[in-house]
Amino acid sequence: MLHARVIPGPNIKWNPSYETYRARVESLSNMDILRPQKVPEGFPETVDAPWVWSTTDFEDDSKHIVSLNESEVVEVERALAFFKGLPGDLGPGDVSRATFPLLNLRSKLEGVAKNLHLGFGFNVIRGLAPQRYSSFENIIIYLGLTSYIAEKRGVQDSSGSMIIHVKDLGRQIAHSEMRQSPYARNAQPFHNDVCDILAMYVQEQAAEGGESYLASSAKIYNEIAATRPDVIHTLADPSWIFDKHRTPAYWNTRALLFNYTGKGPGFCFSRRPITGSPTSPRGPGVPPMTEIQAEALDMVHFTAAKHQISMRLHRGDIQLINNVAVFHARNGFQDRVSQKRHIIRLWLRNENLAWKTPEGLEKTWFEKYGDSERRKISVWNIEPGATRERVIFRSDSCS
Repeated sequence: MLHARVIPGPNIKWNPSYETYRARVESLSNMDILRPQKVPEGFPETVDAPWVWSTTDFEDDSKHIVSLNESEVVEVERALAFFKGLPGDLGPGDVSRATFPLLNLRSKLEGVAKNLHLGFGFNVIRGLAPQRYSSFENIIIYLGLTSYIAEKRGVQDSSGSMIIHVKDLGRQIAHSEMRQSPYARNAQPFHNDVCDILAMYVQEQAAEGGESYLASSAKIYNEIAATRPDVIHTLADPSWIFDKHRTPAYWNTRALLFNYTGKGPGFCFSRRPITGSPTSPRGPGVPPMTEIQAEALDMVHFTAAKHQISMRLHRGDIQLINNVAVFHARNGFQDRVSQKRHIIRLWLRNENLAWKTPEGLEKTWFEKYGDSERRKISVWNIEPGATRERVIFRSDSCS
């Protein structure tokens, strides 16, 4: 009986190596390769929009931090009490603007929504004290506040999870050294989730490390388009192979870069299904990427690193990111017994302001936000934790 083998491909890792990247750039530059001298038809030569920015644009934290004052926190707590006082056995899926009324705070939160979609693309809401509330109350507050920013919630995995608790479960799950990233403490390279708005509510920050890194997708596009328009062609080509980590081998293909109607280029990908990772090695029988694709993939990462901003989120912060306009990454971290990093993640969509989903992502977006089988079994996990299968098995991960 013949067994499938891992087909050799470029020397590229999930966590990028700058030395390997530069060597590949040099090697390919010496080859006689036909390189387009202009960006693909329909793509702009440059993006001129508020979501084009670099490191020096955010030296002042006050530009992106939206602080809740004492009276606004009181209003949030009154809305929580209103929700809890409604008749019936209401749960997280019942939270909406109608069941969590914020008459005064509404305009501030709607301003955040406009900035996420039409401005520089990210904010941090600061001022909550999650230790004052129960786990259930924190979830309700989180959903209540974000319902004024992007009310539709996406399903995050094949088990129907509407909430993911990002927390290192290494001590909780036996023999889980090779666990998936939401449940590990390793650093993560620049990527996008599979959503419109990514929300992260910090229940506790790491004892050490865990910094959040953001980078403007349009800034990355502009720099690559100006110097290497051929790479834009590579990124926008729909032949990229995404390993679905199944047996027998199964994969799908799509582009990494899309031209969003009225907004311009935006990315949507993470490296794991493309390169494989220590926890999800590339499957036997799955075709490898090309050397040209490997160059393009690492070029995006290192251009992002060049223009990144770094922020250390505090307990109670809610970080909100326009996922298609802004890349995100994470530094590795260390917990202590008395201080363990814990973040609650939501995938959100504002139907009125969302960037129009490109054709190449419509099927994926239906799975997350449409009347899909996954959404029909919606599960609201109030407490952190996950099954061993969810922590270990790569085919059940969320992106």
